[in-house]
Amino acid sequence: MNKKKIIIFAVCLAGLLAIQIKFFLPFMYDIAASDLFLVESKDAANPMSVSTDMTAMAFGHCNNFIKKNAEEDQNLAFAAQPTNAWSLGNYEYIVNADVEISGKDSPAVLRHYACRIQYEKGDDTSGAADFENWSVEGVGGLTD
Repeated sequence: MNKKKIIIFAVCLAGLLAIQIKFFLPFMYDIAASDLFLVESKDAANPMSVSTDMTAMAFGHCNNFIKKNAEEDQNLAFAAQPTNAWSLGNYEYIVNADVEISGKDSPAVLRHYACRIQYEKGDDTSGAADFENWSVEGVGGLTD
């Protein structure tokens, strides 16, 4: 009886695997290849670091976000321009830059941070100067 249960379990498992491979996997490939996840925008992704008006705005807004969330006793000195800025497409950017952080009782420390930020208004870039139209997805590299 024990051997019979194992054989039935193996046959059922093989059947489920065959159904997934023959029916569900091709269906999932068709969905992934379709335009379902395609976002049309004038902002194309670029694997190389770029310097545009939008990356400059993203850099400024990341700096303001970091200033706003810093502790009160910290002094922040940001670099004049980002080290690198990448466009991920659809007005989403990653900005790498340096900031010097100093406090009352601590020496200045240079931190290299990365900020991921998204412009929410799409192709209408007239509101790019307003921080309310941006969302910071995350900032890393500021703490030990």
